[in-house]
Amino acid sequence: MGGLRVVAFGGGHGLAASLRALRHCAPELDLEITAVVTVGDDGGSSGRLRAERGALPPGDLRQALAALAADEAASQRSADLFQHRFVDGGPGRDPLAGHAVGNLVLCGLMEMLGNPVAALDHAAGMVGAVGRVLPMSCEPVGIEARVRGADPRRPSAVQTVRGQHAVAVTDGRVELVRLTPEGPRACPEAVEAVGAADWLIFGPGSWYTSVIPHLLVPELAAAIVASPARRLVTLNLANEAETLGLSLADHLAALNWYLPALGIDVVVADGKAVGDPEPVHRAAESLGARLVLAPVAVPDGGPRHDPAALGAALVPLLGADR
Repeated sequence: MGGLRVVAFGGGHGLAASLRALRHCAPELDLEITAVVTVGDDGGSSGRLRAERGALPPGDLRQALAALAADEAASQRSADLFQHRFVDGGPGRDPLAGHAVGNLVLCGLMEMLGNPVAALDHAAGMVGAVGRVLPMSCEPVGIEARVRGADPRRPSAVQTVRGQHAVAVTDGRVELVRLTPEGPRACPEAVEAVGAADWLIFGPGSWYTSVIPHLLVPELAAAIVASPARRLVTLNLANEAETLGLSLADHLAALNWYLPALGIDVVVADGKAVGDPEPVHRAAESLGARLVLAPVAVPDGGPRHDPAALGAALVPLLGADR
């Protein structure tokens, strides 16, 4: 029997946690892992490279590559190098300050090869990645949201907040998120991976800026709906600024609102984070999913997923009915 083909969607630390968990599953389940990553980042090093070079924002792509790096010492050293961030060199403007080495490497590879997928495949070889990293689109996208109460002086006013970073840290309640330009083209290799997948995994991560953007790329959304794969959602452990006031049940409802044809098979959540499971159970059931509660948080009680614990929870779910 061939390996299980798993496609994980997201960006940033949430996707990295999911990929590390899948790596824990990989030997037992013979997984073939593909990460499909958002390309809306406009903050920090990625935002600077995007503005100054017109580059596909590399930060979330870099984090996915580092999460999939092989365990060998040389691969881990390369992953550490990719994650290394230059500190300020002293008085005067330091153009390297704040840049991650891997962001510069990816930017250089994309310019040199003229193809972001080829660049990512080459970079994957540099860190011995045990999976493939793909962008959701080969062109950078903008993220903007309609937010109520973004201005604390006018709590009932609705305004448009533009940019991934601005949406992520907004003080108001996000009522609608969209991409600019509307309807970007999907990365063809990502669409192909979705069509061939056995499992599609959404979350954890920033819901409006890392998870839902995939559902706003028409070709990718259509491929997700048409895929014969089963679908699993990993819920967050705590709210972020962009989802303040959104319950875990609301997180599931948001997926359905942006892609009504999206059916879900399994929802994984941490029992302590859920509290009363009944609203989440009902929300999962409305999407056709069963709710699985498991201790997947780090032992110190922080709002972070423990890759080994999440991986242990995923093994019987992904391996069921093989």
